[in-house]
Amino acid sequence: MTEVVAALIRDGGRFMICRRPAHKARGLLWEFVGGKVEPGETGRDALVRECREEIGVEIDVRDVYFDVVHEYPDILIHLTLYNAVITEGKPKLLEHSEIRWITPEEIPQYEFCPADADILKKLSAEG
Repeated sequence: MTEVVAALIRDGGRFMICRRPAHKARGLLWEFVGGKVEPGETGRDALVRECREEIGVEIDVRDVYFDVVHEYPDILIHLTLYNAVITEGKPKLLEHSEIRWITPEEIPQYEFCPADADILKKLSAEG
C-alpha cells in the first residue's frame, strides 16, 4: 500500500483544488495538492515538501480531516487529508495544469480522482 498525503487548504468558504497534468495517471482529474510519502518521511513532512514542490508555498499542517484507503487499477493507496494553512507564498502552477478555489456547492462541476469521493461527500455535507 502506498501512503499518500494531501492538503485541505481553505480560504473563507472556499477550498483549493488542483488539476492533474494530462500526462500523469488520472490525468486532468481534480484533486487536493499532495503526493506520496517518501521513505523516512512522516506524513506531515511529506505534505510540506509536496506543497513546496507542487504549488510553491509553505504550509502549516494541522489536524487530519479525513483518511481513506482506495484501490485504483494500478495502485492501492492510503490517503490522509490534513487541514493546512498557507503561511508563505501564493500558489503557483509548478506541477498542475490548473488551480481553483471552489465552494462545497461547486463540487459537482468538477471531475475528481475517485479516491476523493468520500472526502467530497463530507465537504458537501458541511456546505
